[in-house]
Amino acid sequence: MQFYKKILSFFLLVIFFSCNQKENKNDNKQSPTDTLQNNVAALVQSDQSTLDMSWCPANYPLEQMQGNKQKLIARVIYSRPHKKGRKIFGTTPESLCVYGKPWRLGANEATEITFFENVNIAGKIIEKGTYVLYCIPNENKWTIILNTNLYTWGLHIDETKDIFKTDISTIKQTPSIEDFTLFFEDTKTGCDMIMAWDDVKAVLPIVFS
Repeated sequence: MQFYKKILSFFLLVIFFSCNQKENKNDNKQSPTDTLQNNVAALVQSDQSTLDMSWCPANYPLEQMQGNKQKLIARVIYSRPHKKGRKIFGTTPESLCVYGKPWRLGANEATEITFFENVNIAGKIIEKGTYVLYCIPNENKWTIILNTNLYTWGLHIDETKDIFKTDISTIKQTPSIEDFTLFFEDTKTGCDMIMAWDDVKAVLPIVFS
């Protein structure tokens, strides 16, 4: 009888430890919600420059959602870097956008602009199509450039593919803007493409042909 009691006690101990191990394993497992939150956090940390898109006419997305047919003239796709206390424009090495050197008008991949019909910029007809858009900033003006070398990283600009350049004046603005912003404003003759960051704003007039 004592022998059977010992056998029974042994099996009860085995079952007890097995249950505890399963509970510990379950405690270590993440719920689907925890896993999703961790994955989202990793994605957010991987890129701090938000991808954005702007349209001309400026209210094009709203019109589309409301079912109204409106002609799309232009669209820009770009990433929005943040100032984060850094010096943005200037001549010093710590300046993020150094005067006289090409800047991709954003972050990450090259900024792209698509014209869905021919437009007139600074007296020149720009044929419909997609172009890389970048600039050369200076203290009182920016040189705006269209380039045909598509699908490139914004830091590697092939200047031999430039097809258009024009100078536009810059405007000082207050308060300063934390995130680089590029958008369109409708005008009587077409639209203005507005580019603003820190305490600097530049405006490129576009005339519809």
